[in-house]
Amino acid sequence: MQKRGWAARDTNTKEMMMRKILALLALASPLAFAPLAFGADDPDATFYKKAAEGGLFEIDTGNQAAKTSNNQQIKDLGSMLVTDHTAANDKLKALAASKNIALPTTASVGQMAQKAKLDVLTGDTYDKSFVKTQIKAHQQTIALFKKEIAGGQDADAKAFAKETLPTLRKHLKAAQSIAASAGYTKS
Repeated sequence: MQKRGWAARDTNTKEMMMRKILALLALASPLAFAPLAFGADDPDATFYKKAAEGGLFEIDTGNQAAKTSNNQQIKDLGSMLVTDHTAANDKLKALAASKNIALPTTASVGQMAQKAKLDVLTGDTYDKSFVKTQIKAHQQTIALFKKEIAGGQDADAKAFAKETLPTLRKHLKAAQSIAASAGYTKS
């Protein structure tokens, strides 16, 4: 009788353990596919995600510059960024939606950290940091768009990149021009 009791307990223990494992698997399964929502295994979907994050960052920092800077050139650059990146992001959203690609609704964590750094600055220190941030961000974004044009598989993503690239170059040139005229190119 005692043997049977131990056997029953062993069976119950095994059954409970299996139930726990199955419950954990059921909970973890959706997480296993979460990276696919943002295209971790699809370079074109990754392009959509990074382009959206970059656009959101430019809109956020552009609005910030238009309000924070005392330099009219920087305010104008900020306004241009908001206008152009809002239009580009609207096109990107429509394109991604047509392909069932989920886009992020915020800039990346790194970009949000950059904006947070800008949030605490004022005056010339803010202006210099903003312009340098825009130069670096636009250089990175231009590289991303060139990569998509050269190696992307999605014809629509490539077309979007080709169409948007001249605007990105215009933004970079404007930021570099402000940096040069204000002497921000040093350190």
